[in-house]
Amino acid sequence: MNTDKKFELTANNLHISFTGLKALSGVSFGVRQGELFAIIGPNGSGKTTIFNCISRIYTPDEGEVKLGDIDLLKLKPYQIPALGIARGFQNLALFNNMSVLENLMLGRHCKMKSGILSGSFFYGRALKEDIYHRKKVEEIIDFLEMENIRNSLAGSLPLGLQKRVDLARALTMEPKILLLDEPSSGMNLEETEDIVRFILDVNEELDVTIVLIEHDMGVVMDIADRVCVLNWGEKIAEGTPKEIKQNPQVIEAYLGREKT
Repeated sequence: MNTDKKFELTANNLHISFTGLKALSGVSFGVRQGELFAIIGPNGSGKTTIFNCISRIYTPDEGEVKLGDIDLLKLKPYQIPALGIARGFQNLALFNNMSVLENLMLGRHCKMKSGILSGSFFYGRALKEDIYHRKKVEEIIDFLEMENIRNSLAGSLPLGLQKRVDLARALTMEPKILLLDEPSSGMNLEETEDIVRFILDVNEELDVTIVLIEHDMGVVMDIADRVCVLNWGEKIAEGTPKEIKQNPQVIEAYLGREKT
């Protein structure tokens, strides 16, 4: 496993409020290179807000987010993918009237370097780039076993396959760190098993660090190396799945305090 510290992701003392409502209050954590790190918590606990801070959609009121020694909060959103950070979304943002292949080629946009002139007439560097990027996309299609849907319209696919396309599009960016927001939400058991298998393959075979927001505790406890637990914008626990299962604060947050 690659343990290059420049690909370690850290958040320190994150605070952010929206019209007086505290979404995050002093949240800190670190994700090691090669790790599968899960962030869990009840609805409204601030999980997606953390992803939005990392992706630079939000700017926290206080705190820092770093990739190695790079201060992400000094960057613009379009600069984040170039650092090796990609994201999958809970609410799918696929181009429904485009094919799976076309959606994945759009994911390669941040890797394309040919100029307007050669791109307009599709010759020289632009042509070579297109061949190269199509090859990369086909490798991901093979890896995620999507050969039979490569030419299908994304919007015509069932939810489980659309989620796989979303994962594939994130992988086209060749990330070192992959942020996945509720990748199994809305899926049946078979679809969940498929997406979990592919997430593990991405982590282990492609050596991609994964930060996972997930509501399915069975999935989290089965695959995560470490788990960070949020409740009402505050971190209440962090540790291995075994430690989290036994933590009284986590049990209370999810099950409520037992009446006496």
